[in-house]
Amino acid sequence: MDTHHPLTRRYVRVRGRVQGVGYRWFVRESAEAMGLTGWVRNREDGSVEAEVEGEPRALDEFVRRLKTGNPAASVDDIECREAAPQGGRGFEIRR
Repeated sequence: MDTHHPLTRRYVRVRGRVQGVGYRWFVRESAEAMGLTGWVRNREDGSVEAEVEGEPRALDEFVRRLKTGNPAASVDDIECREAAPQGGRGFEIRR
């Protein structure tokens, strides 16, 4: 029985009080703990954006964690859409 699931990629944009509270580090640590790859960065408008790649179920759980996982943050809205898989290794914080 093949249990392999194809990798998918999602673009995520988080709005609220998510800058200056360690949110990017929380995103990176969460992604790494879940075996996901990609990147995260702050946007000039005060939001945080990321592209994350992995198995669909892990991505669903990851997005759920973004809503409430960092107690210093206050998430108002999460925009999430599919993106083209790119492969890659690791997870980086971009500037």
